Amino acid sequence: MIDTSNLAKEYGARVLFEDVTLQLDAGSRYGLVGANGSGKTTFLRLLAGDEEVSHGSFRLAKRARLGVLRQDRFLDDDAIILELAMRGDAVVWEALCEQRRIGEDGHPDPGRITFLQDVIAAHDGNSLEARATRVLAGLGIPMAAHRSPLGTLSGGFKLRVLLAQVLIGGADILLLDEPTNHLDILTIRWLEKFLSSYAGCAIIISHDQRFLDNVTSHTLDVDYRTITLYPGSYSTFVADKAAIRERKQATIARAQEEIARKRAWVERFGAKNTKATQAQSRLKQIDRIEVEELVASSRRVPMLRFEQERPSGKEVLDIEKLCKAYGDQRVLSDVNLVLRRGERIGIIGPNGLGKSTLLKILVRRLAADAGHAHWGHEVRFGYFPQDHREVLDDPDATPLGLLEHACPGASPTFVRSQLGRVLFSGEDVQKRVGLLSGGEAARLIFALLIVQKPNVLVLDEPTNHLDLEAIGALIDSLKGYPGTVLFVSHDRWFVSELATRIVELTPDGPRDFPGTYTEYLARCGDDHLDADAVVEKAKRARQAGEAATSSPNATDWEAKKRRRNRLRELPKRRDQVLAEIEAAESRKQAITDLYCSPGFFERTGQDEVAALEQEQTALASRIEALLAEWEALEQEIASLESG
Repeated sequence: MIDTSNLAKEYGARVLFEDVTLQLDAGSRYGLVGANGSGKTTFLRLLAGDEEVSHGSFRLAKRARLGVLRQDRFLDDDAIILELAMRGDAVVWEALCEQRRIGEDGHPDPGRITFLQDVIAAHDGNSLEARATRVLAGLGIPMAAHRSPLGTLSGGFKLRVLLAQVLIGGADILLLDEPTNHLDILTIRWLEKFLSSYAGCAIIISHDQRFLDNVTSHTLDVDYRTITLYPGSYSTFVADKAAIRERKQATIARAQEEIARKRAWVERFGAKNTKATQAQSRLKQIDRIEVEELVASSRRVPMLRFEQERPSGKEVLDIEKLCKAYGDQRVLSDVNLVLRRGERIGIIGPNGLGKSTLLKILVRRLAADAGHAHWGHEVRFGYFPQDHREVLDDPDATPLGLLEHACPGASPTFVRSQLGRVLFSGEDVQKRVGLLSGGEAARLIFALLIVQKPNVLVLDEPTNHLDLEAIGALIDSLKGYPGTVLFVSHDRWFVSELATRIVELTPDGPRDFPGTYTEYLARCGDDHLDADAVVEKAKRARQAGEAATSSPNATDWEAKKRRRNRLRELPKRRDQVLAEIEAAESRKQAITDLYCSPGFFERTGQDEVAALEQEQTALASRIEALLAEWEALEQEIASLESG
């Protein structure tokens, strides 16, 4: 659906990429990855027609509809949320608007009305409102708010409406720049499911490794001043790219060794008359050896190393009956937690339940309505805010000035070396804070935390704006940090790699689990956060069954008896699960049909709509869990029958 030929983009003497020749097909989802500033967004802007190419060309499939999620686009705050989403399908929306205008006209044109009806029918326009409602709800915007003005939503939720508009448009090609920004774990999972079933061609920029692994079928790597296509997910790409680089380096090393060996022979024996012919032959052989020149990678990894000046006491923080509300909206209610030295606590959950609010109360930037939070003995905390301006509050300050102020008495060499470790060099150290990119601002705050040497790190969405290399460096540094880490994140890979304890904020209160993210999902027994939980549960059940049937302590007769009994039980449970799946899907479809019925939202109260919404969400989770159980049952039956 997209063909590029020798495509290049330059800004003056700076070459982002060149000689890019690709064929991108329908049914494939391409993860576009690379260092910050390498040209990922620029590549999408070229394909969207927002920028001109420097050299080469590209071609989109004829009559292909393009859906583009731009990070710098804004919507009208007075517009109705549902209508904004519906505008994503421009053909149907314009036909519906014209149809409405004609209906209000005293002299309608029957021919035009018939044409518009045909257009609407041909593009599935009669279901547009239902589709828009479903996508908005999937992205976490409550149905009760769908007919409200956009201005009633916070900034992050406004961007969800923009994403909904793009997804609803029926595009043949999707260009998505950081679609998971401002999404929580639940809505990221919904987006993964949506994109996994998308039939068109999608190119997606994301710094969420788990999201890329779950969604993409190919990877486009912006590096070495070009864009290279790799088959497979992001994790597969990382291994393949490293292997290719290692092979090239090994080939170059062998060639250089051969050249050095032949040159040493010439230098030793070339002066002898009897060896002159052989020396000339070896020199010609050296000239024929081609040594590939490896282009330097654009990827740069910050060197992060967090230390503590002195340890804290064993009990780091005591939170008791903490409450907070904004007007009539209560976000925290009777939160009780005790944090101990050395723990790495991941706070997760849907947006709007007070995760960032909790951290702001703990670092004394916000007052609680009730309860208390007491830091323990010798605690010195460092804070990384989601909004970097909370710390970098002087737009005219410079990285060099801020770091000099943070470590008075330190030598200029030390200060500049600390900035260099987080990739500030040359004139960058004098750059105004107000002009820093999100990634630069994040790295500067990390540099400030490193020199402060706190024994507790409080981090609110620390991976926002970081590229994948920086996220990996942050994980490694925090794993080696001897202090306590309390963090909020929607990046599941970051949480799963780092957390030793999980606190999920839910409408019913916090769930406190003393274990890793993977263990927490397995304990939950469903995929309310991640599909991996169902897979892991099914795998454990299958392994337990296999272990039971192959126990060395059991006699052959006992093993056969157990297998026969299990084979009698499994088909019954399988049939029961299939019946439950059919019933759940039938009820889910019935709710969808209600949404599509004419005038449903006009005649139905908000409470009833909200109840249907909750029921449909629960049914979706129930169906996936049942499908996973059915698959595990089928595999176990097949295994037992073959045995």
